Formats: sequence, structure tokens, C-alpha cells
Amino acid sequence: MTTRKLAATVATLAAVAMLATACSSGGGSTPTAGATGGGNSAAAGGQTLTICMPNGPQTNNSNPFLNTASGNSLGYRWAIYEPLAQVNDTRPANKPVPWLAKSWTWNADYTQLTITARDGVTWSDGQAFTADDIAYSLQLRKDHKELNTEGIPYGDITVSGSTVTVGFTSGQFINQIKILQLFIVPKHIWSAIANPVTDPNQKPIGTGPYTLTSWTDQSVILDRNPKYWGGALAVPQLRYTSYSGNDTETTALATGECQWGWTFIADYQNVYVAKDPAHNKVFMPAGLGIDQLMLNVTKPPFNDVAVRKALNMVVDRKQASQVAESGLFPELTNVTGIPTPAGDSFIADQYKDKTFAVDVAGAKKVLTDAGYTYNGDKLIGKDGKQVSFKLWVPAGWNDYVTSQQLIAQSAQSIGIDATTDTPTADAWFDANNKGNFDAALHWTNTGMTPWEMYSDMFDPAYYLPVGQPANWDLGRYQDPAAAAAFKAYTDATDDAGRTAALDTIEQIFVDQVPAIAVDARPAAAEYSTKDYVGWPDDSDSYANPQPTVANAGWILTKLKPAS
Repeated sequence: MTTRKLAATVATLAAVAMLATACSSGGGSTPTAGATGGGNSAAAGGQTLTICMPNGPQTNNSNPFLNTASGNSLGYRWAIYEPLAQVNDTRPANKPVPWLAKSWTWNADYTQLTITARDGVTWSDGQAFTADDIAYSLQLRKDHKELNTEGIPYGDITVSGSTVTVGFTSGQFINQIKILQLFIVPKHIWSAIANPVTDPNQKPIGTGPYTLTSWTDQSVILDRNPKYWGGALAVPQLRYTSYSGNDTETTALATGECQWGWTFIADYQNVYVAKDPAHNKVFMPAGLGIDQLMLNVTKPPFNDVAVRKALNMVVDRKQASQVAESGLFPELTNVTGIPTPAGDSFIADQYKDKTFAVDVAGAKKVLTDAGYTYNGDKLIGKDGKQVSFKLWVPAGWNDYVTSQQLIAQSAQSIGIDATTDTPTADAWFDANNKGNFDAALHWTNTGMTPWEMYSDMFDPAYYLPVGQPANWDLGRYQDPAAAAAFKAYTDATDDAGRTAALDTIEQIFVDQVPAIAVDARPAAAEYSTKDYVGWPDDSDSYANPQPTVANAGWILTKLKPAS
């Protein structure tokens, strides 16, 4: 069991070795900005870059810690706030690039991280950035579970000069990327905020290349930060817009009204690329992320594993891939939900040849064996009523809307009254994070291994009671065996230990069905090279291309005028 993952993960392990010693000699690179001179308005030279997402109405909230804030929904938090290092999670073998951390080193068992703060950095209000800001940002996460979105088990956090020493109560081998991607906030601002969990932070101060200058219901404007430590940038101004759904954003992208975004476009070659073949580009690097059907296990019907298993047995993954996602997102075939062939080496031996297959008769047997009955074609629960649930995804997210309709039909095939709803994205995010839903399609992150995907879906370390906003494990799954397996994976100091823990996690996923794997999900973005070049692409896949992830700020420093 120890060797079966080694051959296929040499590059990944090499990257981890780099992480363990990365930048320990100091120095580190500075972002290369497209040179155009200073200034902080579009009038200073260059074209405004328009960025879009199909997330509907937004609220004026720029708290970078909150997944429901507009800064996260639209992505502009990553133009204002910056991480310790830039990590391309679509290419985990790539070496992390030092950013606000000039260097870092881990101890042998990954229970302590030593970070050296980059010098010469200022906050956008002119105050100096120091190691105290790093320590304070981590301490905030330690003190407020709601802000510790990655579930990091922080220990003591101390500062000495430009060095921060961070202890952890367990080994963080697998969380290295997560920790390096953490954004940093200014201590002199956030220490004066009464409640960092709820404050809307409408005048954000960051170290990033842009500053927020205008927020309206129509658009959010960021101007170039003249104090940016990385130098002048090519793009003088960013304009973020949230469209009502996929169709309206697709039109904006195709006409050039929006120049960078992500939305599902079924026939993207004809609908988008062909409108301007020289400039309209789509980049979709694959990873180990998936789309999942989140199941709220705190209430009927999904608090019963029999219902979860039965629904899992009738979801048609081929339809999800070919019909809902128009073949752009690969079909999931293995019962572990791990994308293949990318994740082949991580699949436990007992599941190597186990594949998904629609089995209506088998699903009905699972239900009747568990005490459910049928009245004609209706599944009757133990309370004497027809089993029912509601699926929901935001209006305008066409691929998800189609996918949930297909899943509802699958549920109806075993007698469940499954209905669908399409709320606003804002309401959807808020209710999902608070656990106020029955079932909802949602993505997972990608990572070095499938641990990230599983952790997002059902790691009890993320658990918060219904009503409190969580970031992952939104279905509120709790199980001591699962908690122990996830912890064993992060605590393991060798491949054998991680293999054993991941095998257990896979078995829990298959047997307990805390969530349902639907399709593989590459990172994807559409962008135009008409005004600016330097985007990640197949020839230089240096970053995750989506405008809402941590690499967005990095991409902005790479852009330069097209002519």
C-alpha cells in the first residue's frame, strides 16, 4: 500500500520537499509588473480591465474572511489583500513563489513554521507592513473559529524582529499550501474592529496592487495602488461586475464588455471564442477538484444514510458531464469520486475497479431494507409521509440548474418528491454556509492530493452548528471515525501513514455518503488578450486562471499592454 502512490506523485512530493525548504535561504522574487508608470486612475494610461462573475445581486461587504462577502464572490479581495506565498494549486509540482513572506522553513514534523516577513512593503494607507501583521492575522484566525476557514490547528504564535514563529497542535504536512495562501490583514486596522466576524470592512486597507475606490450595486471599482511594493502595474483600473447569470455574463464576455471572468459556456468555441478568435481565450487546467451534491445530514431525509446511499446509486454521472456540462467537465467514474486519470494513484486498492452505475432496483432495495415502503411509485418514510427534499442552485447558473434537474429526476425514479429552486446567489451562499438547505450543488477546491476534495466535503474539523456560517462541511457531517482519519492524514509523517488515512477517508465516503460526487471540475476562466497579455495559458500555466482565487493578484502583476 505504501508504494502504489509513490510513482505517480513524485512531482507532488518534490514540490512538498521544495515547500519544506522553500526560500529558507532568504531573498525571494518580486512580482514582475507590466511597466506603464505610476498613477492610480484609468486616465493615467491604459485601459480599465473589466472582470465579471455570474453571481447576481451583491451587498457592500469587503470583509476578506467571509465567503459571503462581495469581495470573495467577485474576487476583488485578492487584488487588495495578499498571501504569504503564491501557490498554483492546478500545478502542485510548481514551486511556491514568495510574496509577503520573504522566506519560510518547517521543522521536521511540520508542527512549527518560521516565517520571515518581506521588507519594503507598505499598506495602502502608507503604514509599514511588518511581521506583527502576519502574527496578528494568524492570531485572528486562532481566536475566531469563524475566521479560521481552513481549520488550521494553531498553537503559539510569536514574533521576534522580522520573524514569526507559528506552532501547530498537529503536523501540517498536507496544509502547507493552505497556510502559505493565507492572506494578511493590517493589525493597526483590524485590532480596532469590534467584531471581525461581522464587520463589513467597507474601506479595506491592503498591501495589494489595487485599492477600493467605489462600490455600487452596478460595479465595484479598484484603482492602481501607487504605494504598491511590487512596482507600477500595467492595468490602471479594475471594474468588477456581477451579472444575473451565465447567459448575461456570456454575452458580456463575447461582446468584450467583460474581459476576464468565469462562467459556464456550453458551446464556448462558437459562442465565445469565435466572436474574436484572435483574442477570446479559454483556459481550463485540470486538477483534483469536483462538483458535489451537498447533503444536509442534520435533518430528514439525509440524516438517514440509506437515503444518501440510494440517491448516490441513481445519480447519472454521464448525463451530468455530457448534458449539464456539455462534456467540458469530465465524467466521474470511480466510486471514490476521485477524478481519473489524474487521481488514479490515490484510489485505494479495494476500489480500483469499482465504478458508478445507475441502479434503480438496487437503490429501492436499500430503502426497503432500511424500513421504507412504497405506495405505488411514492417512497413513504417512517413518518408515513412521502420522502421529499429540495435542491437549489442560483438562478442563471445554467449548468448547475440543468444538473440539479437531472438529479431531481433521478430522485423521482426511486419515489422521492424532489423539487428544485433557483434563489439569488447571495441568498444561496448565505443559507448554505449557515446550513439552511436540503441539498445543493457546490464545488470543491483542488489540491496536492484528494484529501483537499474530501476535506471540503465532510471534514468535521470545519463543522459549525446550523445557524453559524461555516466554510466547508456545509452539510454538517460529524463522525469520530472521519475526524480521526482526517487528523491522521495531516499528522502523518510519511507516505505510508497518509496512504492508510486516505484509504479510510475513501471508505467512509463510499459507505456513509456524506456528500455525492457529481462530476470533475477543472479550474477555468475566460479572458481577452485584446488590451492585455501575460495571462496563464497552456504554454505558461503559472497560475490558477480564475479571478476569484488567490492567484488573481499575481496575474494582475503579470499583465502588460497588448501593443
